[in-house]
Amino acid sequence: MTELKNQTALRENVVLMQGNEACALGAIKAGASFFGGYPITPSTEIAEYIAREFPKLGRYFMQMEDEIASIGAMIGASMVGHKAFTATSGPGFSLMQELVGYAAVAEVPLVIINVMRFGPSTGLPTMPQSGDIMQARWGTHGDHSIIALSPSSVQEAYYTTIRAFNLAEKYRTPVIVLLDEKIGHLREGFDISQDPEPEIIDRAGKNTEQGEKYLPFANTASGVPPFVPLGQGERYHFTGLTHNEAGFYTSDATQVETFINRLCHKIEDQVDEIAEIEQLECADADCVIIAYGAVARSAQEALEELRQQGLKVGLLRLKTIWPFPAAQIREICGNKRLVVMPEMNMGQLAVEAKAALRGIPFLSVNQVNGRLITPATIKQAVESKLAEVMGGAC
Repeated sequence: MTELKNQTALRENVVLMQGNEACALGAIKAGASFFGGYPITPSTEIAEYIAREFPKLGRYFMQMEDEIASIGAMIGASMVGHKAFTATSGPGFSLMQELVGYAAVAEVPLVIINVMRFGPSTGLPTMPQSGDIMQARWGTHGDHSIIALSPSSVQEAYYTTIRAFNLAEKYRTPVIVLLDEKIGHLREGFDISQDPEPEIIDRAGKNTEQGEKYLPFANTASGVPPFVPLGQGERYHFTGLTHNEAGFYTSDATQVETFINRLCHKIEDQVDEIAEIEQLECADADCVIIAYGAVARSAQEALEELRQQGLKVGLLRLKTIWPFPAAQIREICGNKRLVVMPEMNMGQLAVEAKAALRGIPFLSVNQVNGRLITPATIKQAVESKLAEVMGGAC
């Protein structure tokens, strides 16, 4: 009878939740207090959830006139101390790029949830694609780094969103959560009561000695200067121009080079800490499938079927897209006979993976028809190419 009661209690804790809703719930848990957004398929459920829940919590929801205004409002809110975020999709993300660059150079923490849809342009608004991978990294001009994360389940969407806010605060940078439409609209049983309480990182603030001058863009050892929100006791200047440690414009070659190097290295030098990957059956594998997002779900099913056939296949799932974990991928896959990378694009991230693997036989499996790559497609590609590279031995 006790066991039956426990099972009943467990079922009561499980909620059928959509991926977009899990992102919104994760943002609330992380302490997000400002949302500036504009409705766009297939991300609109996030805005709807936040519009309903934020007023109950004394937090701020603003529907802006467009995506450019949305990210501008987010930047202003973050400058005065709010954890700010938005949700959008491809066309809206395109409109935001100039101010993504501004937030990067001004080192303003933001979270952008991009529920990717089929493009370019209007494309297929309700169909999935992983078409914004390179846009997330190189959508703005100039040199700076970026952090982009990729969940593969509803529950992971919740925790990934929390981690996005933590990383934004820790590194003073925009962080992008790259869902695709399939994960955004997927519904799964979700039970956060069974997991440990997630760590929440808040803004560090001033850590200088009393009386010492506050430098909002100081060249600290970590590369991340302390951030005191405007109106909390310090006067300083934000600008999109290259600036010195005090925040004021400079064209001095030495100061400019120091600043740009810090902007890039504060993230790229921490790739081993930031980048999360998941391995499944990789240790003895002849072939490793590299996948992310919804495609990783198809890849895992293909892996299970291939293993049942006696083929030694593993899965390397990228939970972090940028900064790209090239060294980790090289360590795991560097002695394999074959690497296969399925993507719902023309091979955007495969470019990085090929470069990291330096000559390991590599097959890019690309699908650009608005449909999720099936396990059968991945399985067939692995069987055919593995037989080729192993001389028919498999």
